[in-house]
Amino acid sequence: MNRPESLAPVTAAPAQIIPVEAYVSEDYARAERDRLWRKCWLQAGRLEDIPHPGDYITYDILDDTVLILRQQDGSVAAFRNVCSHRGRRLVDTPAGQRNARGHAARFTCGFHAWVFEIDGACSHVPGEADWGGALCDSVTRLGKVACDDWGGFVWINLDPGAGPLRAWLEPVARMLDPFQLQNMRPRWRKWTRFDCNWKVALEAFDETYHIAGTHPEFMAFGEYAGWAQRQGLHSHIGYDAGDEVQENRAKLRLGAGDPRISTAEMQKYTWEGVNTNTTQTLVDVAQRLPVDLPEGTPAAEVLRYWLDTAKAIDAARGVHWPEVDPAHVAASGTAWQIFPNQQIGHAVNNMLCYQARPCGTDPDTCYFEVAVYELWPEGEAPETEWEYADPADFPHVLRQDFSNMAAVQQGMKAAGYPGNIPNPKSEGAVISLHRSLAQYMGTGAPRPLATRP
Repeated sequence: MNRPESLAPVTAAPAQIIPVEAYVSEDYARAERDRLWRKCWLQAGRLEDIPHPGDYITYDILDDTVLILRQQDGSVAAFRNVCSHRGRRLVDTPAGQRNARGHAARFTCGFHAWVFEIDGACSHVPGEADWGGALCDSVTRLGKVACDDWGGFVWINLDPGAGPLRAWLEPVARMLDPFQLQNMRPRWRKWTRFDCNWKVALEAFDETYHIAGTHPEFMAFGEYAGWAQRQGLHSHIGYDAGDEVQENRAKLRLGAGDPRISTAEMQKYTWEGVNTNTTQTLVDVAQRLPVDLPEGTPAAEVLRYWLDTAKAIDAARGVHWPEVDPAHVAASGTAWQIFPNQQIGHAVNNMLCYQARPCGTDPDTCYFEVAVYELWPEGEAPETEWEYADPADFPHVLRQDFSNMAAVQQGMKAAGYPGNIPNPKSEGAVISLHRSLAQYMGTGAPRPLATRP
């Protein structure tokens, strides 16, 4: 069993005000390309999407497009998805799709038919002799892009001087390694477009402060105050709780009252209302708790019975949960915001991931992605693709979140609006994000909130 790791104690940040330029300024949005997106490690896909040599996916971020390829030796490499001859994209993203995905023994440029192998080498140039021998490998091969993997995700970095991915991810990596995210596969994954800045979209899921206002029906299951703590470039997010049992109750979003009934109701509502943060096994076992356990069963026993029963049922069907020390599960919180634009909400048998990206240099638009993963029996994971969905076609709890996006974006443009003032404790991830952004952008840092006379 994995031993628990420790982090700095959770402390609320001082009250801060965040200037709105990072959300609404066109100059800021244009500057992000060179100062941010071309300097950071970005999560670009999943390893299981490219299982065989020649399998590929693409990843686009503003003006840049990256071709990610499984190599003959099983490794993964990334290249600029641009022909070295005249700059044409090698692989086009089909209309209406998040990215291209496929298999190729080699790639032929659609403009002048230059041919490239999956290792990036140019293997054929029509009329090559016309260059008088000047076309060496270093001139013709595809431009290399830094590439690595962690947690089953493929990460790319457009900066030629990029440091190691692992160093970038800490302390997230060491806190989430025991959960073996690489063994999970998607249950569903959807992307959409919002009329707001990418930071508005990401921040909507970085805190629990909005639950009472945006999701009031959840208050029937109990009230769990949240916190968020800066950890390096990233943010650590969780719920307030006391002992280990309460930590896990909060993590699993269980309610108050009779724990048998609140667990059953909460799991059913979560499955039907958002279809995230749980699995069919957990939902089914929870529905039987009021029958299987007598009234008055202590919360700790309900929690233990529920999880142990679900774990045994899953094991019998070939789904094996990782053995993670309960203290580490509690210490790991509920989610991690990975700078700049990724969030992972983790558990021992499932995870929920969000990502936000700009849609061009218009600060008022972005792409937003939601992916739900879980453990499956060997060979039984469903085949999923990224599916575009209108915001109105997502589960209704997510639609509640989405309903705030454009209204927030437009509201921040009001004349005289001084800036955002996040809750220092429960919205600490918002403050943390802008501190990290300011390190790259050179502007927009949160500043102390001065009281007005």
